[in-house]
Amino acid sequence: MAYISFQPTDVFNTVLYTGTGAELPITGVGFQPDWVWMKSRSGASNSALYDSVRGVEKGLASNLASGQNTSDTGLEVFGSDGFTLGTNGNSNTNTVTYASWNWKAGTTSGLSGGTITPTAYSFNTTSGVSIVQYDGNSTSGATVPHGLGATPEFVIIKCLDAAENWAVGHNSLGWTKYLRLDTAATATTTSVIFNDTAPTSTLVTLGNNSIVNTHTTNGYIMYAFADVKGYSQFGSYTGNGNANGTFVYTGFRPAYVLLKRTVGADAWQLADNKRLGYNFKNAPLVVSASVAEDDATSYIDILSNGFKLRTTGTHVNNNGELNIYMAFAEFPIVSSNDMPTVAR
Repeated sequence: MAYISFQPTDVFNTVLYTGTGAELPITGVGFQPDWVWMKSRSGASNSALYDSVRGVEKGLASNLASGQNTSDTGLEVFGSDGFTLGTNGNSNTNTVTYASWNWKAGTTSGLSGGTITPTAYSFNTTSGVSIVQYDGNSTSGATVPHGLGATPEFVIIKCLDAAENWAVGHNSLGWTKYLRLDTAATATTTSVIFNDTAPTSTLVTLGNNSIVNTHTTNGYIMYAFADVKGYSQFGSYTGNGNANGTFVYTGFRPAYVLLKRTVGADAWQLADNKRLGYNFKNAPLVVSASVAEDDATSYIDILSNGFKLRTTGTHVNNNGELNIYMAFAEFPIVSSNDMPTVAR
């Protein structure tokens, strides 16, 4: 596991905005993002995901199995402090409020290895994020390089040219199983997604299923994440079915937490430090469905060193059940030498 040696807001930030229905520059990200994930808060619409590897105007939706949609009304420009939107209704409807989550990668050369050669990529070994586009080869045991120099704990893959489910692998779930980002479905046991093989510090292994490894036109996009102590964590917790819920230690104050129940069919739930961002008001957004923000509900407390469940809801806190999470930091409590950071 790597250790944090940077400010979290240098590589991840949440920015809120209100749509205008006209070309709209979004600033305040603090860096030029390589991956932007947007979701309506006040309206029921699809999410919108763009990355610098596939290029501008090429959108995906985390709640749909649909292939990539190319439109000149989507994300038009990745800028030095954010991005510019066209008039697409999923990201820029007049008066509708949105959240955008932004990650920085940046290295676009030097990636090699594996039996599949990426067609494009961007990765960041410091912050533990990798974005790789590749074409499938229909071979069980095929391998794709990720460039992180550390073992990914969390992997998301989407076919770009056809209607295929999103595939999600997570270290706490084990690589004999996978989840679908676009549905509430429970974890599925199969060897045809990740070939029953855990990622290594250099490669992600694939099965021969069409979800991850048969399409050759535009192919697939893979987002891979490795733990960085004090900045990111991809772990699990067991629910207790109590409003005084499980505490999850992350080693930082979270800025972003994505949760998924693995046993039952419940939607992916997302909280962050900007909507509204204080305890008892950490409103959830569902990223696997086209529903608006539930601003009357809160299910976690965001704490200085992790998060705590505050609901009896089975969707994130069913007694005895495994839930996985993906979390990024606002403030770390450990630094690169594993010592506490200065209080802020």
